Amino acid sequence: MSDSHIGRAQVLAEALPYIQKYNGKTVVVKYGGNAMISEELRQAVISDIILLHLVGIRVVVVHGGGPEISTMLKKIGKESRFVDGLRYTDQETMEIVQQVLCGKVNKDLVATLNRMGGRAVGLCGMDAGLFQARKLEDKYGLVGEITQADPQVVVDALERGYIPVVSTVAQGVDDETAYNINADTAAAKLAVALQAEKLILLTDVRGLLRDAKDERTLLPVVELAQVPALVKDGVIQGGMIPKVDCCVEAVRSGVKNTIILDGRIPHSILIELLSDEGIGTMLM
Repeated sequence: MSDSHIGRAQVLAEALPYIQKYNGKTVVVKYGGNAMISEELRQAVISDIILLHLVGIRVVVVHGGGPEISTMLKKIGKESRFVDGLRYTDQETMEIVQQVLCGKVNKDLVATLNRMGGRAVGLCGMDAGLFQARKLEDKYGLVGEITQADPQVVVDALERGYIPVVSTVAQGVDDETAYNINADTAAAKLAVALQAEKLILLTDVRGLLRDAKDERTLLPVVELAQVPALVKDGVIQGGMIPKVDCCVEAVRSGVKNTIILDGRIPHSILIELLSDEGIGTMLM
């Protein structure tokens, strides 16, 4: 028997206790960044999700679609505008957001999951009142703040053996409009509502680094009590602050732990969940 066969057997044996640990548990994966754009990474993420599903882990996918929205806006001659890192969303932009997220991006992702052997169903935040929101602030336009997450439609899909794929558009409670929702925030709210075991945020960075220029300084585990000092010291800064805030809120609200994970690494989800080698930053 070759060394490669023995190595594969060892990998499977190492995964067994983790499969047992997470069997029947709910894991919410926020899918975005390069992992959505690169075809190689996209295939790796999709196969990871399908494998987790097939071994009995209840996987829920929450996705954004910023690049696709920007591309469509450019096609109609409209410039993308951002305020404090959030897409300014006027009425015309909101129509594009809804068409792209709930339509093309969501259905393309569902089709890919199904084509590769999964059993996925597409949902948007307005289906069955999944996400309800009010306007965040006027300066952002039609960007919403989730006031309630009713996960029953997601639970129903999970109970029927589907992989729910959720786009982040919400139904307005303060006006007859849809709202654009930050995907990290939506994933965290849904993870709390589902009482998920774990929330994974796929990003384009290695995780939390003590030195942003040195990936060897990755912080594998961060306790919530450490977060204020890390912000003060500048370890958590810029666009990482709202991601960490989502993670902190999720853990405080009952999610066992959250992981900021580098989606640029092929099969990073499997490596993180089903092996002894954690490769992201876990907040707990």
